[in-house]
Amino acid sequence: MLVILISFFLGLGIWYFRQTSTVVQVVVDAKPLIQESGITNLVILGVGGEGHEGGDLTDTILIVSLRHKDNSVKLLSVPRDIWVDSFKIKINAAYHYGNEKGAGEGIKLARTALTEVLGIPIHYSAVINFSGFIKLIDTIGGVDIVVQNSFDDYKYPIPGKENAEPESDRYEHLHFDAGNQHMDGITALKFARSRHALGDEGTDFARGKRQQQIITALKNKMLSNQTIFNLSTLNQIKNSLQTSIDTDISNDYIRSFFEFGLLYKTGGSDIKSGSIENYLTNPKNLKPFGGAWVLIPNDDLKDYVATFLAE
Repeated sequence: MLVILISFFLGLGIWYFRQTSTVVQVVVDAKPLIQESGITNLVILGVGGEGHEGGDLTDTILIVSLRHKDNSVKLLSVPRDIWVDSFKIKINAAYHYGNEKGAGEGIKLARTALTEVLGIPIHYSAVINFSGFIKLIDTIGGVDIVVQNSFDDYKYPIPGKENAEPESDRYEHLHFDAGNQHMDGITALKFARSRHALGDEGTDFARGKRQQQIITALKNKMLSNQTIFNLSTLNQIKNSLQTSIDTDISNDYIRSFFEFGLLYKTGGSDIKSGSIENYLTNPKNLKPFGGAWVLIPNDDLKDYVATFLAE
């Protein structure tokens, strides 16, 4: 998620500023972010991590696009069940299979798969586990969410009980009422991850919208003065995320993310979210996919993504 990433680099950048006592050095020494046509694309992958079944399957996939001409941010949620034809796997398994090949290969394969499906370059990647997500939200004192629709999920998995008997012991019942709610880290994670809710909230597309709500709430809290100018809080964020994030972003780019974060905060623009729901179909014949439920991109998906990011 962008605010996780920007906050991480803002924390490092402000720490650096305190050490050097000059913001000029922070900005001038920065290595420019890689971009194409004025846009830098990141993918944020959420994984369960140690102690979770399928701990390196990407439970959450978010494209974060930074547009430099106006310091705006756009988000695209990518459903985990999209079929990647050249690899013959679902897109959420790319990071897993890449990791089997060696260190750093998981991120590379995930980036390659996303470029094949969406038709855009992925310049940077960051993987955060559930533990880091929970710590971040608890560190900033929780987030405020407007729950659009009440929903129940009777099959939210309990970590460590994947093989419990009877089967009902493997799950907990989630219930969210519509309206304003203040969520701590664990509650926000459940709100973002729920996949088996009754009705419309049980789709991956509804799940993606909830994740984008979390992003907006995080943005409001993380880029508020009470967080940005609280060195103790920033240090806590930095320390916790250093142990929870796997990234291909080198230290050379820290100050450029710091600069973008400052300009984004100053500009006050909101995050614009897109949806690829109308460009995916579920095939009736699942035999070619090993019987798995999958989503197939149609021919217009890449055009939609390119247009959304450029407009």
